[in-house]
Amino acid sequence: MTLTFKKLREGAKIPTAATRLSAGLDLYACIPAPVTINPGESFNFPTGIAVCPDDENVVMLIFVRSGHGVKHCLTLPNSVGVIDSDYRGEISVPIINLGHEPYTMQPGERFAQLVTVPVLFPDTAVADSLPETERGTAGFGSSGRL
Repeated sequence: MTLTFKKLREGAKIPTAATRLSAGLDLYACIPAPVTINPGESFNFPTGIAVCPDDENVVMLIFVRSGHGVKHCLTLPNSVGVIDSDYRGEISVPIINLGHEPYTMQPGERFAQLVTVPVLFPDTAVADSLPETERGTAGFGSSGRL
């Protein structure tokens, strides 16, 4: 499959894979100057790119890069970003600082990953009852801790 990218801003970088087997493509911050995110604050980082997959049966998911999350407590406010296959606007990524120290994002810094996965488009139906299962309606923690 092929993802076709279009640069929308000066300084935009096309996403790249860090290694041959990287699941995600690194996204780059397309900002003209460093941006500091203080603890508890967020900033919506533009990437300066738009994308078009050659297969409409995919979704592109955005995750923060592991190092940013583990080392600096940066994450996405909605945990995972979702880009539908028919979206052609600029990809932007909101980042929130859950840590105790300010973090300064540099122009061109790799800060998030774009992961492409197949998606199903289910029909929906309404029923008065659902088939019984062993678990039934047992919720959080019902299957045990160990």
